[in-house]
Amino acid sequence: MNDEPPVPDGVAVVVDARGSHCPGALMELIVALKHARRGDFLLVLADDPGSAREIPEWLAKVGQRHVSTRSEQGILHIMVEKTRG
Repeated sequence: MNDEPPVPDGVAVVVDARGSHCPGALMELIVALKHARRGDFLLVLADDPGSAREIPEWLAKVGQRHVSTRSEQGILHIMVEKTRG
C-alpha cells in the first residue's frame, strides 16, 4: 500500500512536514518558499492541527497566497502560491 498522497497537477513543491511539531511545518514552508519561484504552487502536508491556523496567518503577514486547506485522513493539505519575491 502506498501512503504517499497524490500530488495535484501544477504543484511545483511538496513540503512533507508530517511528524513535525509546531512550528515545524511553517519553518519547512519558509525554507521551501525561499527556493521556489514566483507563481509556484507549494503543497504542505502536516499532521499538526496548529498548522491549519498558523500557516495561513503567516502567509497573510508576508504577502503570500493561501489557496486552500483541507484535511484528509488526519493529514492537512495546505496549498500555497508564491506571489512575491
